[in-house]
Amino acid sequence: MHFLSRVFLPFLLLIYIGIETYLKLQHTSLCGEIGCKLAGELLRFDPIYLNYFGFTSILSLVFLGYHSLKSTFFETLFFIVLYAAIAFEATILSYQFIVNPEACLFCLGIFSSLLVIALFNHIKNFAIIIVVILSILLGLSTLTIPKNKSFITTSGLYLIQSETCSHCKRVKEYFAQQQIDYTTISAQDVNARGFLKFVDIATIPVLVIKEASGITLLKGDKQIIAHFKTQSTDEVFTQQTVTAPAQSSTLEFSSDFLGAGQDAGCAITITDTPSCEENNNTVTPQH
Repeated sequence: MHFLSRVFLPFLLLIYIGIETYLKLQHTSLCGEIGCKLAGELLRFDPIYLNYFGFTSILSLVFLGYHSLKSTFFETLFFIVLYAAIAFEATILSYQFIVNPEACLFCLGIFSSLLVIALFNHIKNFAIIIVVILSILLGLSTLTIPKNKSFITTSGLYLIQSETCSHCKRVKEYFAQQQIDYTTISAQDVNARGFLKFVDIATIPVLVIKEASGITLLKGDKQIIAHFKTQSTDEVFTQQTVTAPAQSSTLEFSSDFLGAGQDAGCAITITDTPSCEENNNTVTPQH
């Protein structure tokens, strides 16, 4: 029984990882689902190195499992490596479930195999393993982790704003008066904060205009309102200060959109929770 759970089953898992590693080197995979491709995008390095790491880990598990049949020292090392591998895979899968629309089936296969190996080796400790896995999932689910998907997918207006920001309220009131359709995006959303930090903007409102020809950003209530006042009714989505090439997906900016002193906005802290700095009766413009 110990030979089955500590040598044979880990050896089957080793073959599984070895086949996938070989296929990856041939630019194919056992798993053709989108979740597997998205999982690779989450890594800081080439996904093939994770295969190498997994292959080496399971190879060591087979080695320790074989020697654990005659030595309590190697038995202890076997369970340390096994439980560490389960915790590692649980963390990766939990993160994938939170970030991706679907998880990587290859990772699920490895994780399931490790659980089967643990179940056959020590049934009494299996309940503890499940509790640890659920704790990892619960811990990661409490974090504001950006989703690995597109949010601005269709043409239109997207206003990054806060409900308490006075500058944002002016833009929304103007849009309501002019009957301009738009979609609001909370500045507290982790994806919105990450986007604003990427383009080095620390104030709201920010208007994202997505067209077939490209994307335009406008910063501050004065610039946003002025943009629409200068447009005719039939040219609501045309940015006059930028001429974008047809069918281009490049990010375009108006000539003064980051210019100092051009417009005021409500300051936000990108690394923390965004807020609009206001006194009781007086709004303090900041850049």
